[in-house]
Amino acid sequence: MAPNHAPRFLKIVEDARKRVRETNVDDVKTRLDRGEKFTLVDVREESEFAKDHLPGAIHLGKGVIERDIETKVPDLDTELILYCGGGFRSALAADNLQKMGYSNVISMDGGIRDWREKGFPLIKD
Repeated sequence: MAPNHAPRFLKIVEDARKRVRETNVDDVKTRLDRGEKFTLVDVREESEFAKDHLPGAIHLGKGVIERDIETKVPDLDTELILYCGGGFRSALAADNLQKMGYSNVISMDGGIRDWREKGFPLIKD
């Protein structure tokens, strides 16, 4: 179950969602199964990523993604699918990446919680 978030946090997430494209876990799973090419980015905290993450994901936590994205993904046209626990932090991060000039950014609504609930595979370090 998703945690209860503070109203002001939810307000900025809803504002960001007006500007970002979103997808869902079923679509991402289908695309991974097909072998489609995109960069999957886990924006959760490092400890969350170490516990488990989606197959093929790279880690760029929300706290550093804006600082480090240009080194990891220099091409502004690269398709990026961002995810977090439930889709809130990824929406905020996607909004910022778009402001930085990234043109093909998508936030995965439902996040890793929905992924887990559906029993989709996870990598555990």
